[in-house]
Amino acid sequence: MTDTSAQNASSQGQMVVLSELAESLISELRHHPSGRTAKTVLSGSAMRATVIALKEGAELSEHDSPPAATLYVVKGRVTLKAGEKDWPLYAGQLVPIPPQRHSVRAHADSAILLTVAL
Repeated sequence: MTDTSAQNASSQGQMVVLSELAESLISELRHHPSGRTAKTVLSGSAMRATVIALKEGAELSEHDSPPAATLYVVKGRVTLKAGEKDWPLYAGQLVPIPPQRHSVRAHADSAILLTVAL
């Protein structure tokens, strides 16, 4: 799925193929010095869903948690860290994000789906 078709799908309520979008975003990582790129696939008044690609070793540094959120690993391997707790996560795993400051580190080129209640 191209970037444009993902954008059109999210604005029209159509299906997004996460595995294809993940592959596309991971392939774009070499063009992003930050080691990450993202695409919002759903944005509404109650929730937002964003696919985030992270290069191996890249991190989403510690940040505040929204009221309710989940992290799903589409591809790769990441660790969610909140306080003293670490969750090593692999493709196909979903975890609720605890309501506290947290970070995410990629241990391979990875893509995650972050779903947030607004």
